[in-house]
Amino acid sequence: MSYRDLDIYKISFELFIKTHKTSFLLPKHELYELGSQLRRSADSVITNIVEGYGRSVYKKEYERFLVFTHSSCDETINHLEKIILLYPEINSEFKILRDEYDLLGGKINNYLKWVKLNWNKGKEEN
Repeated sequence: MSYRDLDIYKISFELFIKTHKTSFLLPKHELYELGSQLRRSADSVITNIVEGYGRSVYKKEYERFLVFTHSSCDETINHLEKIILLYPEINSEFKILRDEYDLLGGKINNYLKWVKLNWNKGKEEN
């Protein structure tokens, strides 16, 4: 199995692409401010899944990176909420993204719970 097989990876990768493209709807002065922060936090969701999976032989390390993943998802939601309030004339795309990241956050949380209970079950923990 690979991190590419995880639903949270597939969803976060798709959302990153959508978020990256949508961020360029922001006014020019926001592209390198709030737009950049949004793109980086969305990328961090994916990156932490990949890095954590690479360390998944160590259960606690994997859990730690899944917590980072969830935190980056929350950060992305926060950036989207700021954009929604600041730019009502273009907020419909950002509202959709926020709702999708909300769902992703729940999936990450459920996966983290599953890992805590089941990862390497029956094997000696590292």
